[in-house]
Amino acid sequence: MLVTILKLIVDAIAVLLGSALLLRFWMQAIRVRPPAQVAQFTFQLSDWLVRPMRRVVPGMGGYDWASLIGAFLVVLLASCVYFLAGWSVQMVLLVALERFLSWILYGFMALLVIEVIFSWINPNAPLAPFIRALNEPLLRPIRKVVPLIGNLDLSVLVALILLQIAQLMLGLAFNGR
Repeated sequence: MLVTILKLIVDAIAVLLGSALLLRFWMQAIRVRPPAQVAQFTFQLSDWLVRPMRRVVPGMGGYDWASLIGAFLVVLLASCVYFLAGWSVQMVLLVALERFLSWILYGFMALLVIEVIFSWINPNAPLAPFIRALNEPLLRPIRKVVPLIGNLDLSVLVALILLQIAQLMLGLAFNGR
C-alpha cells in the first residue's frame, strides 16, 4: 500500500516535469515560439535540469537533446519506485523506456485533443495558433492522404487512431499483451 501511494505521488510529479521537458524539446524541434505564459511555465519548471545538462549534452542538429534526455531521466527516476517493489534493474529500465515512449504518444494525443476542443469552443483563442503549430508536423502528412470530406478535416481523427495503434503496438512489444 505504501509503495502504491509513493508511486502515485512520484508519478504525478514526474508526469508534470516530464511533460514540460518533452514540450520544451518539441517546441524547439519544430521551431515554434510559445506564448509568454507557456514559455514561462515550461522554462521555469525545467531550467534547473536542462541548463546543467546542456554542459554535458549540447544541442546538435537543431534539437535540444538535454530536454529530451532530461525527460527520460525523469521517467527513469520515477520508475525506480518499481525497484523498491523488488523488480530487477533490467525490468526497471524496460519499464522506463516503455513509459517514456508512452508519454510521447500520450503527449501528442493530448495536443490533438486540445486542438479539437479549441476548434469547437473558440478557434480564435490566444493559445489556439500555438497548439495548431505544435500539431502541424503530425497532421501535414496525413492531410496529404486524407482529403476534406464535406469541408470536414478528418486528419485529427486519423492521427489519433494512428497514435492509439502505436500505443497498442508499444504495449505488445514490451508486455506481450
